[in-house]
Amino acid sequence: MIQAIPKQLTFDEFIDWYPENPEYRYELHDGVIIAVPKPRGKHSEVAGFISGELFLEIRRSQLPYFIPKEWVVKPAQESSYEPDVIVLDKVGVANNEPRWDNESIIMLGTSIRLVIEVVSMNWSDDYALKLEDYEAMGIPEYWIVDHLGLGGRRYIGNPKQPTFSVYQLVDGVYQVTQLRGDERIVSATFPELNLTVNQIFSAGV
Repeated sequence: MIQAIPKQLTFDEFIDWYPENPEYRYELHDGVIIAVPKPRGKHSEVAGFISGELFLEIRRSQLPYFIPKEWVVKPAQESSYEPDVIVLDKVGVANNEPRWDNESIIMLGTSIRLVIEVVSMNWSDDYALKLEDYEAMGIPEYWIVDHLGLGGRRYIGNPKQPTFSVYQLVDGVYQVTQLRGDERIVSATFPELNLTVNQIFSAGV
């Protein structure tokens, strides 16, 4: 269950407030603290599989990227997100993110190569709120991994079914490609990636 804590905060107040070793993950949505259950079960398995496969692709292709263990993404407004997986640009982070070393905070979309959300019951955040904010930040690629087909029909069609959505930034606007079944993931960030939707949804089984 997703809980809202009724207190308006600025981003910096939220960072100062954030508890150590919390039971929940916390995000800030337009100044309101949202307690989001930590990924468990299949959600965690899928996110972990994606992270591992992308790490192997980074190493194999010798790409100047990395996948951190802890991170906070700050859009322009008083919000703070912790996407399930994030791929960062080493040079961009080193040169342009002064709060990274001490706080693991990313403030520029240009420092991010790819951001990934695995859909859970708060699917509207992934398909609407976060999509709009990631687009405004200029993050070049965004994956929505809806392995249970939870998203609204306006996003994944009718009848609803498990859907993998790849959003690519084109002239400042996201263009979406939706994939299902044994279709191969097509990614500008990882053009040689050899993974199908079913491999990801089944976490490699």
